[in-house]
Amino acid sequence: MSGKNKDYRFTIANREALIGITLAVINFVWWYGFAYGLGSKPPENYHFVLGLPAWFFYSCVVGFILIVALVIVVVKFFFVDVPFEEEEGRGNGS
Repeated sequence: MSGKNKDYRFTIANREALIGITLAVINFVWWYGFAYGLGSKPPENYHFVLGLPAWFFYSCVVGFILIVALVIVVVKFFFVDVPFEEEEGRGNGS
């Protein structure tokens, strides 16, 4: 497919897919960093937050809240609605 016939929706979809992958990587790095960073000590040396081990609280509870907030912001401000129907004069080049 040549550049001038490329459907603009693919450009939007590719950009949004990259944003989604970036959010997944951020989620994994956050989780891994706290889970293995704070959780690698012997259990008798754990610190607790709200009755949970600190590594679990920061990796799973705070991480979940952070990622949900990031996804809401990204969807609200960076994602756009695109029509699924093919428009007249655009699309497959015919």
